[in-house]
Amino acid sequence: MIKLLIPVAVGAMLIAGPVTSTQAAQADAAPAANTATQSADLFGGAVLAKGKGVEVKRSQLDQEVVRVKSQAAANGRPISPDQTAMMEQQILDQLINVQILQAKATAADKAAGKAAAEKRLADVKTRLGTDEAFKRQLTLMGATQEEVLSKWADALTAESVLKRELKINITDADARKYYDDNPSRFEQPEMVRASHILLSTRDSVTGTELPEDKKAAKRKQIEDLLKRARAGEDFAKLAQEYSEDPGSKDKGGEYKFPRGQMVPEFEAAAFSLKTNQISDVVTTSFGYHIIKLSEKIPAEKVDYAKAASDLKEGLAAQAMQKQFPDYIKGLRKEAGVEILDEKLKLPERPDASGLPAGQPPAQPAKKADAR
Repeated sequence: MIKLLIPVAVGAMLIAGPVTSTQAAQADAAPAANTATQSADLFGGAVLAKGKGVEVKRSQLDQEVVRVKSQAAANGRPISPDQTAMMEQQILDQLINVQILQAKATAADKAAGKAAAEKRLADVKTRLGTDEAFKRQLTLMGATQEEVLSKWADALTAESVLKRELKINITDADARKYYDDNPSRFEQPEMVRASHILLSTRDSVTGTELPEDKKAAKRKQIEDLLKRARAGEDFAKLAQEYSEDPGSKDKGGEYKFPRGQMVPEFEAAAFSLKTNQISDVVTTSFGYHIIKLSEKIPAEKVDYAKAASDLKEGLAAQAMQKQFPDYIKGLRKEAGVEILDEKLKLPERPDASGLPAGQPPAQPAKKADAR
Protein backbone atom coordinates (compact mmCIF):
# COMPACT_ATOMS: atom_id res chain seq x y z
CA MET A 1 0.00 0.00 0.00
CA ILE A 2 1.53 3.31 -1.05
CA LYS A 3 1.97 5.61 1.95
CA LEU A 4 2.73 8.76 0.00
CA LEU A 5 0.47 11.75 0.11
CA ILE A 6 -3.11 12.64 0.83
CA PRO A 7 -4.54 13.56 -2.60
CA VAL A 8 -6.12 16.95 -3.10
CA ALA A 9 -9.83 16.57 -2.34
CA VAL A 10 -11.78 18.73 -4.70
CA GLY A 11 -15.30 19.88 -5.09
CA ALA A 12 -18.20 17.70 -4.22
CA MET A 13 -19.33 15.01 -1.84
CA LEU A 14 -17.22 12.00 -2.67
CA ILE A 15 -18.09 8.35 -2.19
CA ALA A 16 -15.31 7.25 0.05
CA GLY A 17 -15.95 3.54 0.37
CA PRO A 18 -18.43 0.80 1.04
CA VAL A 19 -21.68 1.59 2.78
CA THR A 20 -21.86 0.29 6.33
CA SER A 21 -24.85 -1.58 7.69
CA THR A 22 -26.06 1.48 9.60
CA GLN A 23 -25.66 3.68 6.52
CA ALA A 24 -27.81 1.42 4.43
CA ALA A 25 -30.57 1.40 7.02
CA GLN A 26 -30.51 5.18 7.18
CA ALA A 27 -30.67 5.50 3.41
CA ASP A 28 -34.45 5.52 3.42
CA ALA A 29 -34.37 8.90 5.16
CA ALA A 30 -32.06 10.49 2.61
CA PRO A 31 -34.57 11.10 -0.21
CA ALA A 32 -36.83 13.03 2.15
CA ALA A 33 -33.98 15.31 3.13
CA ASN A 34 -33.08 15.79 -0.51
CA THR A 35 -36.71 16.58 -1.39
CA ALA A 36 -36.76 19.29 1.25
CA THR A 37 -33.64 20.81 -0.25
CA GLN A 38 -35.12 20.67 -3.74
CA SER A 39 -38.22 22.48 -2.46
CA ALA A 40 -36.00 25.21 -1.05
CA ASP A 41 -34.35 25.51 -4.47
CA LEU A 42 -37.73 26.17 -6.09
CA PHE A 43 -38.07 29.30 -4.00
CA GLY A 44 -34.50 30.45 -4.45
CA GLY A 45 -33.25 30.95 -0.91
CA ALA A 46 -31.00 33.54 0.68
CA VAL A 47 -27.72 34.33 -1.05
CA LEU A 48 -24.86 33.56 1.34
CA ALA A 49 -21.93 34.56 -0.83
CA LYS A 50 -21.56 36.62 -3.96
CA GLY A 51 -18.95 38.05 -6.25
CA LYS A 52 -18.03 38.19 -9.92
CA GLY A 53 -19.03 34.73 -11.19
CA VAL A 54 -19.92 33.59 -7.67
CA GLU A 55 -23.30 33.05 -6.03
CA VAL A 56 -23.94 30.48 -3.32
CA LYS A 57 -27.46 30.15 -1.91
CA ARG A 58 -28.55 28.78 1.42
CA SER A 59 -30.23 25.82 -0.32
CA GLN A 60 -26.93 24.81 -1.96
CA LEU A 61 -25.10 24.89 1.35
CA ASP A 62 -27.89 23.06 3.15
CA GLN A 63 -27.86 20.29 0.58
CA GLU A 64 -24.17 19.61 1.11
CA VAL A 65 -24.49 19.88 4.89
CA VAL A 66 -27.31 17.31 4.92
CA ARG A 67 -25.18 14.89 2.94
CA VAL A 68 -22.13 15.29 5.13
CA LYS A 69 -24.11 14.95 8.35
CA SER A 70 -26.00 11.93 7.03
CA GLN A 71 -22.80 10.08 6.20
CA ALA A 72 -21.14 11.05 9.48
CA ALA A 73 -24.12 9.85 11.50
CA ALA A 74 -24.25 6.63 9.51
CA ASN A 75 -20.60 6.00 10.41
CA GLY A 76 -21.45 6.37 14.09
CA ARG A 77 -19.81 9.80 14.38
CA PRO A 78 -22.66 12.32 14.46
CA ILE A 79 -21.65 15.95 14.04
CA SER A 80 -22.37 18.12 17.08
CA PRO A 81 -23.92 21.62 16.84
CA ASP A 82 -20.50 23.14 17.53
CA GLN A 83 -18.93 21.08 14.77
CA THR A 84 -21.82 21.93 12.43
CA ALA A 85 -21.00 25.62 12.58
CA MET A 86 -17.39 25.05 11.52
CA MET A 87 -18.45 22.50 8.91
CA GLU A 88 -20.84 25.01 7.31
CA GLN A 89 -18.04 27.57 7.13
CA GLN A 90 -15.72 25.07 5.46
CA ILE A 91 -18.27 23.82 2.95
CA LEU A 92 -19.31 27.35 1.97
CA ASP A 93 -15.66 28.28 1.51
CA GLN A 94 -15.12 25.28 -0.73
CA LEU A 95 -18.26 25.93 -2.81
CA ILE A 96 -16.99 29.46 -3.44
CA ASN A 97 -13.57 28.19 -4.49
CA VAL A 98 -15.02 25.68 -6.92
CA GLN A 99 -17.19 28.36 -8.56
CA ILE A 100 -14.22 30.69 -8.93
CA LEU A 101 -12.11 27.98 -10.53
CA GLN A 102 -15.00 26.87 -12.75
CA ALA A 103 -15.17 30.42 -14.14
CA LYS A 104 -11.58 30.06 -15.35
CA ALA A 105 -12.10 26.64 -16.93
CA THR A 106 -11.31 26.16 -20.61
CA ALA A 107 -12.98 23.61 -22.86
CA ALA A 108 -9.94 21.39 -22.33
CA ASP A 109 -10.25 21.71 -18.54
CA LYS A 110 -13.91 20.72 -18.70
CA ALA A 111 -13.16 17.75 -20.94
CA ALA A 112 -10.42 16.60 -18.56
CA GLY A 113 -12.74 17.02 -15.58
CA LYS A 114 -15.51 15.03 -17.23
CA ALA A 115 -13.16 12.21 -18.22
CA ALA A 116 -11.68 12.04 -14.72
CA ALA A 117 -15.17 11.99 -13.18
CA GLU A 118 -16.26 9.12 -15.41
CA LYS A 119 -13.12 7.17 -14.47
CA ARG A 120 -13.78 7.81 -10.77
CA LEU A 121 -17.37 6.61 -11.16
CA ALA A 122 -16.18 3.41 -12.81
CA ASP A 123 -13.61 2.88 -10.04
CA VAL A 124 -16.24 3.38 -7.33
CA LYS A 125 -18.59 0.89 -8.97
CA THR A 126 -15.77 -1.64 -9.17
CA ARG A 127 -14.86 -1.12 -5.53
CA LEU A 128 -18.44 -1.46 -4.32
CA GLY A 129 -18.79 -4.69 -6.27
CA THR A 130 -22.39 -4.64 -7.42
CA ASP A 131 -24.95 -2.27 -8.91
CA GLU A 132 -27.11 -2.82 -5.84
CA ALA A 133 -24.35 -1.66 -3.48
CA PHE A 134 -23.78 1.40 -5.68
CA LYS A 135 -27.49 2.23 -5.67
CA ARG A 136 -27.53 2.01 -1.87
CA GLN A 137 -24.64 4.47 -1.73
CA LEU A 138 -26.49 6.90 -4.00
CA THR A 139 -29.64 6.56 -1.90
CA LEU A 140 -27.68 7.37 1.24
CA MET A 141 -26.38 10.53 -0.42
CA GLY A 142 -29.85 11.48 -1.64
CA ALA A 143 -28.47 11.85 -5.15
CA THR A 144 -28.73 10.32 -8.59
CA GLN A 145 -25.79 8.99 -10.56
CA GLU A 146 -26.08 11.98 -12.89
CA GLU A 147 -25.92 14.42 -9.96
CA VAL A 148 -22.86 12.73 -8.49
CA LEU A 149 -21.13 12.62 -11.87
CA SER A 150 -21.87 16.32 -12.40
CA LYS A 151 -20.44 17.26 -8.99
CA TRP A 152 -17.31 15.23 -9.56
CA ALA A 153 -16.89 16.75 -13.02
CA ASP A 154 -17.10 20.25 -11.51
CA ALA A 155 -14.61 19.33 -8.79
CA LEU A 156 -12.15 17.67 -11.12
CA THR A 157 -12.48 20.49 -13.63
CA ALA A 158 -11.42 22.82 -10.79
CA GLU A 159 -8.43 20.56 -10.20
CA SER A 160 -7.55 20.70 -13.89
CA VAL A 161 -7.68 24.50 -13.76
CA LEU A 162 -5.34 24.49 -10.77
CA LYS A 163 -2.83 22.23 -12.50
CA ARG A 164 -2.83 24.50 -15.55
CA GLU A 165 -2.84 27.85 -13.76
CA LEU A 166 -0.22 26.81 -11.20
CA LYS A 167 1.81 25.11 -13.94
CA ILE A 168 1.85 21.78 -12.14
CA ASN A 169 3.70 19.26 -14.29
CA ILE A 170 5.02 16.15 -12.61
CA THR A 171 7.38 14.31 -14.94
CA ASP A 172 8.39 10.66 -14.97
CA ALA A 173 11.79 11.77 -13.68
CA ASP A 174 10.16 13.58 -10.72
CA ALA A 175 8.12 10.53 -9.84
CA ARG A 176 11.04 8.13 -10.24
CA LYS A 177 13.26 10.28 -8.02
CA TYR A 178 10.65 10.30 -5.25
CA TYR A 179 10.22 6.55 -5.59
CA ASP A 180 13.97 5.94 -5.32
CA ASP A 181 14.46 8.41 -2.46
CA ASN A 182 11.58 7.04 -0.35
CA PRO A 183 11.65 3.24 -0.55
CA SER A 184 9.81 2.72 2.73
CA ARG A 185 6.73 4.54 1.41
CA PHE A 186 6.22 1.87 -1.25
CA GLU A 187 6.33 -1.15 0.99
CA GLN A 188 3.04 -3.03 0.84
CA PRO A 189 2.50 -4.67 4.23
CA GLU A 190 1.24 -8.17 4.81
CA MET A 191 -2.44 -8.38 3.91
CA VAL A 192 -5.26 -10.86 4.21
CA ARG A 193 -8.22 -11.65 1.99
CA ALA A 194 -11.05 -12.62 4.28
CA SER A 195 -14.84 -12.83 4.27
CA HIS A 196 -17.18 -12.17 7.15
CA ILE A 197 -20.80 -12.36 8.20
CA LEU A 198 -21.96 -9.54 10.46
CA LEU A 199 -25.05 -9.40 12.62
CA SER A 200 -25.24 -5.83 13.86
CA THR A 201 -25.90 -4.99 17.51
CA ARG A 202 -26.77 -1.40 16.67
CA ASP A 203 -30.15 0.11 15.95
CA SER A 204 -30.49 0.40 12.18
CA VAL A 205 -31.80 3.99 12.35
CA THR A 206 -30.16 5.64 15.35
CA GLY A 207 -26.93 3.66 15.49
CA THR A 208 -27.38 3.14 19.23
CA GLU A 209 -26.80 -0.19 20.98
CA LEU A 210 -29.66 -2.70 20.86
CA PRO A 211 -31.29 -3.81 24.15
CA GLU A 212 -29.85 -6.95 25.72
CA ASP A 213 -32.69 -9.26 24.67
CA LYS A 214 -32.21 -8.36 21.01
CA LYS A 215 -28.46 -8.76 21.34
CA ALA A 216 -29.04 -12.23 22.78
CA ALA A 217 -31.18 -13.15 19.78
CA LYS A 218 -28.46 -11.94 17.42
CA ARG A 219 -25.88 -13.93 19.34
CA LYS A 220 -27.90 -17.11 19.00
CA GLN A 221 -28.37 -16.48 15.28
CA ILE A 222 -24.65 -15.94 14.65
CA GLU A 223 -23.81 -19.12 16.56
CA ASP A 224 -26.28 -21.04 14.38
CA LEU A 225 -24.66 -19.56 11.26
CA LEU A 226 -21.23 -20.55 12.57
CA LYS A 227 -22.37 -24.17 12.92
CA ARG A 228 -23.73 -24.13 9.37
CA ALA A 229 -20.52 -22.63 7.97
CA ARG A 230 -18.33 -25.15 9.78
CA ALA A 231 -20.62 -27.95 8.60
CA GLY A 232 -19.65 -27.09 5.06
CA GLU A 233 -22.30 -24.69 3.78
CA ASP A 234 -21.07 -22.13 1.24
CA PHE A 235 -19.73 -19.21 3.30
CA ALA A 236 -20.24 -16.68 0.52
CA LYS A 237 -23.88 -17.67 0.10
CA LEU A 238 -24.47 -17.41 3.85
CA ALA A 239 -22.94 -13.92 3.81
CA GLN A 240 -25.09 -12.85 0.89
CA GLU A 241 -28.22 -14.05 2.65
CA TYR A 242 -27.60 -13.10 6.28
CA SER A 243 -24.80 -10.56 6.65
CA GLU A 244 -25.85 -7.06 7.72
CA ASP A 245 -22.81 -5.43 6.13
CA PRO A 246 -24.14 -4.32 2.73
CA GLY A 247 -20.67 -3.05 1.85
CA SER A 248 -19.48 -6.63 1.49
CA LYS A 249 -22.46 -9.00 1.51
CA ASP A 250 -22.98 -8.82 -2.25
CA LYS A 251 -19.35 -9.96 -2.64
CA GLY A 252 -19.86 -12.87 -0.26
CA GLY A 253 -18.59 -10.81 2.66
CA GLU A 254 -15.09 -10.42 1.22
CA TYR A 255 -12.48 -7.73 1.94
CA LYS A 256 -8.72 -7.47 1.43
CA PHE A 257 -6.84 -5.38 3.99
CA PRO A 258 -3.54 -4.82 5.85
CA ARG A 259 -3.10 -4.34 9.58
CA GLY A 260 -4.39 -1.07 10.97
CA GLN A 261 -7.57 -0.73 8.90
CA MET A 262 -10.05 -2.70 10.98
CA VAL A 263 -11.13 -2.57 14.59
CA PRO A 264 -8.60 -4.50 16.73
CA GLU A 265 -10.77 -7.51 17.54
CA PHE A 266 -11.64 -8.11 13.90
CA GLU A 267 -8.05 -7.63 12.73
CA ALA A 268 -6.57 -9.91 15.36
CA ALA A 269 -8.98 -12.71 14.49
CA ALA A 270 -8.47 -12.40 10.73
CA PHE A 271 -4.67 -12.43 10.90
CA SER A 272 -4.60 -15.35 13.35
CA LEU A 273 -6.55 -17.71 11.08
CA LYS A 274 -5.13 -20.30 8.73
CA THR A 275 -6.21 -20.44 5.09
CA ASN A 276 -9.86 -21.59 4.80
CA GLN A 277 -10.25 -21.60 8.59
CA ILE A 278 -13.42 -20.11 10.10
CA SER A 279 -13.17 -18.08 13.30
CA ASP A 280 -15.19 -18.37 16.47
CA VAL A 281 -17.77 -15.60 16.98
CA VAL A 282 -15.90 -12.27 17.12
CA THR A 283 -17.52 -9.39 19.00
CA THR A 284 -16.76 -5.79 18.00
CA SER A 285 -18.47 -2.46 18.53
CA PHE A 286 -20.40 -3.20 15.33
CA GLY A 287 -21.82 -6.54 16.39
CA TYR A 288 -21.12 -10.24 16.01
CA HIS A 289 -18.93 -11.57 13.21
CA ILE A 290 -17.71 -14.87 11.89
CA ILE A 291 -14.69 -14.64 9.63
CA LYS A 292 -13.25 -17.00 7.03
CA LEU A 293 -9.67 -16.50 5.81
CA SER A 294 -9.15 -17.07 2.10
CA GLU A 295 -5.55 -15.93 1.62
CA LYS A 296 -2.55 -14.39 3.34
CA ILE A 297 -0.62 -12.02 1.09
CA PRO A 298 3.06 -11.53 2.05
CA ALA A 299 4.58 -8.07 2.39
CA GLU A 300 6.28 -6.76 -0.75
CA LYS A 301 7.56 -3.60 -2.35
CA VAL A 302 5.23 -2.04 -4.91
CA ASP A 303 6.88 -1.89 -8.34
CA TYR A 304 7.43 1.58 -9.74
CA ALA A 305 5.25 0.78 -12.77
CA LYS A 306 2.29 0.09 -10.48
CA ALA A 307 2.99 3.10 -8.28
CA ALA A 308 3.72 5.68 -10.97
CA SER A 309 0.18 6.91 -11.66
CA ASP A 310 -0.78 7.38 -8.00
CA LEU A 311 2.65 8.80 -7.26
CA LYS A 312 2.32 11.51 -9.91
CA GLU A 313 -1.14 12.38 -8.65
CA GLY A 314 0.15 12.64 -5.09
CA LEU A 315 3.11 14.83 -6.06
CA ALA A 316 0.80 17.09 -8.07
CA ALA A 317 -1.50 17.34 -5.05
CA GLN A 318 1.41 18.29 -2.82
CA ALA A 319 2.52 20.99 -5.24
CA MET A 320 -1.00 22.40 -5.47
CA GLN A 321 -1.42 22.41 -1.70
CA LYS A 322 1.67 24.60 -1.35
CA GLN A 323 0.59 27.17 -3.93
CA PHE A 324 -3.16 27.12 -3.51
CA PRO A 325 -3.74 29.47 -0.52
CA ASP A 326 -2.04 32.50 -2.07
CA TYR A 327 -3.48 31.77 -5.51
CA ILE A 328 -7.11 31.44 -4.42
CA LYS A 329 -6.81 34.44 -2.12
CA GLY A 330 -5.87 36.54 -5.14
CA LEU A 331 -8.75 35.19 -7.22
CA ARG A 332 -11.27 35.86 -4.46
CA LYS A 333 -10.02 39.41 -4.09
CA GLU A 334 -10.20 39.93 -7.85
CA ALA A 335 -13.77 38.57 -7.90
CA GLY A 336 -14.79 40.76 -4.95
CA VAL A 337 -16.17 37.77 -3.04
CA GLU A 338 -18.34 38.68 -0.07
CA ILE A 339 -19.75 36.30 2.53
CA LEU A 340 -22.98 37.95 3.62
CA ASP A 341 -23.52 36.03 6.85
CA GLU A 342 -20.87 36.83 9.45
CA LYS A 343 -21.34 33.45 11.14
CA LEU A 344 -20.26 31.70 7.96
CA LYS A 345 -16.89 33.43 7.62
CA LEU A 346 -13.95 31.18 8.30
CA PRO A 347 -11.47 32.56 10.82
CA GLU A 348 -8.08 33.44 9.42
CA ARG A 349 -5.81 30.47 9.96
CA PRO A 350 -2.30 30.44 8.49
CA ASP A 351 -2.30 26.63 8.37
CA ALA A 352 -5.58 26.31 6.45
CA SER A 353 -5.09 25.31 2.84
CA GLY A 354 -8.57 26.33 1.71
CA LEU A 355 -8.51 23.63 -0.94
CA PRO A 356 -11.89 23.17 -2.61
CA ALA A 357 -12.78 19.88 -0.98
CA GLY A 358 -16.56 20.21 -0.95
CA GLN A 359 -16.72 18.52 2.43
CA PRO A 360 -15.08 18.98 5.83
CA PRO A 361 -11.75 17.30 6.54
CA ALA A 362 -12.18 13.56 6.31
CA GLN A 363 -12.62 11.72 9.58
CA PRO A 364 -10.75 8.43 9.93
CA ALA A 365 -13.29 5.71 9.22
CA LYS A 366 -11.55 2.45 8.54
CA LYS A 367 -10.18 1.80 12.01
CA ALA A 368 -13.64 2.28 13.41
CA ASP A 369 -15.18 -0.08 10.93
CA ALA A 370 -14.75 -3.83 10.85
CA ARG A 371 -15.17 -3.78 7.12
